[in-house]
Amino acid sequence: MKLILQITFLSLAAGSIGGCASTGLPALDSMLQGGADAIHVTESGKTNSNTSSFKYAASIRMGRYVDDRKMDNPRKIGTGAENVSGLSGKDILLDQDAATIVAEAMRARLEDAGFQVSQAQDIHALFELNGVVKELTYNVKARDEISIVIETTLKEADTGKVVWSGVVMEKNDRFAGVSGNNKNDVIVYLRKELGVVTQKTNEAISSGLRIARPDLFNLTPIPQSIPGVTVLIAPSTAALPVAVSPPSQQVSTPAGNTGIRPHPYVPEATATSGLLLINTSPARARVYLDSVYYGLSPLRLEMEPGIHSISVKLDGYKMVSEKVSVRRGDSTEMDLSLER
Repeated sequence: MKLILQITFLSLAAGSIGGCASTGLPALDSMLQGGADAIHVTESGKTNSNTSSFKYAASIRMGRYVDDRKMDNPRKIGTGAENVSGLSGKDILLDQDAATIVAEAMRARLEDAGFQVSQAQDIHALFELNGVVKELTYNVKARDEISIVIETTLKEADTGKVVWSGVVMEKNDRFAGVSGNNKNDVIVYLRKELGVVTQKTNEAISSGLRIARPDLFNLTPIPQSIPGVTVLIAPSTAALPVAVSPPSQQVSTPAGNTGIRPHPYVPEATATSGLLLINTSPARARVYLDSVYYGLSPLRLEMEPGIHSISVKLDGYKMVSEKVSVRRGDSTEMDLSLER
């Protein structure tokens, strides 16, 4: 019996060393995959399903992120652990697969942005998010080197049509300091850089959805160019609903039939939001609200009530910054003059 147990253990160990496969035994898996040495990357995003935290009606189901890296272990991200206090051996290992870590970070960013995010396949959602981890490495050298390349695709859940697809790349390095590296330093730096990639992806997806489905948002759809994001597939403007028009707005078609002129989406003040009108002299100035770029003036925006910071920039002119109070159910108009 003792001999059988020894053979079983050696077989499990050999299998894990060759391909780092799961043994099905948590304690043994932990030892083979790095145990207490493994890097644990936690996320600060919302982890509950409280619908009061949702800002938008755009619901997203988290699909699968796959690991396309050339690594012999899906939890390995680099080498140099023997030079890091708190880690042993030469490999730097995560406590989960790299694709799982990336998917969790992406989910947290989307929830932070106000999207309804689900992971269960049986829950209906408007969109589904999938991705590919093309690169995720962290090597400890004279300077810590980190490289992350993530491709993400957003599709309509019902039709499979791609709404947005893009690649975000982040390559950086840092000097650990005269005191050297420790395990917590590695975790903090990895979390920071992964946060940069997932936040840029989130901003690009949000901008794309505003173009494709403005009816799901309380803002005027404004295209955004986000540094570091390579867009592979951009959204097309959605066909807006056709409203029944008064007779004066009816037009005759070449066939002699009466057609209805479509009405574009026009932001208005509501019982839960306010309307902000921004005019500048000269016009076509870049408008930033709470440090987020919204487009060129003049702008008409449906906004959440409260105090907002507004900055207006135009090449050749001094920047103008103001505070504006947006009231529920009311309109606020700002006329800003730029000086050279």
